[in-house]
Amino acid sequence: MLHTRIVLVDDHRILLDALKKLVEPEFEVVGVFVDGQTMLENIASLRPDIIVLDISMPAMDGFSAGEHLKKLLPKTKLVFLTSFEDRDTAAEAFKLGASGYVLKVSAGTELMTALREVDRGGFYASPILTDGMIGSFVRAFKQMKSPHSLTPRQREVLKLLAEGNSMKSVGQTLNITPRTVAFHKYTIMEQLNIKTNAELINYAHSHLQ
Repeated sequence: MLHTRIVLVDDHRILLDALKKLVEPEFEVVGVFVDGQTMLENIASLRPDIIVLDISMPAMDGFSAGEHLKKLLPKTKLVFLTSFEDRDTAAEAFKLGASGYVLKVSAGTELMTALREVDRGGFYASPILTDGMIGSFVRAFKQMKSPHSLTPRQREVLKLLAEGNSMKSVGQTLNITPRTVAFHKYTIMEQLNIKTNAELINYAHSHLQ
């Protein structure tokens, strides 16, 4: 079975080595870079599925690199790994087109969870950031997705909710937290311009048969 192809970008070599050991062998690390510019110069030939990159780097910061990446490889998913814990920065990352935002202080426990979630078509943000952030994240996602384009993970969440499962039960089934389930639910409602739970259930029954 082909492994998902990962590229790692961070200006701290020791951290890069640690991340590589953490990510392999579940994912295939096809490239490691210590700055955004060098990564961009080599990225096309590597064909990564996911790029994990720091925000604060010399020569080119992660956001600038991310903007270029979305033009070069629009289907490649971005996961920002950063020490920036402020919510505005996280919201900007998703507005840019990121699929994940993981804090470095919790990377050892969260990065693999984030990569698995993103690989399945979902989104991930460190839980410490998501309290009170649903609205901001959803507004960012609205600019990323066409109104009726649900990811496979969103469809899974919606189908389980429509079957009458609680957020806790959905989370247990999909091995994600109830907070992440809520995050997906309200993202879906914003994307589809749905205002009530009844409308959401009706949509699921009409479109997910």
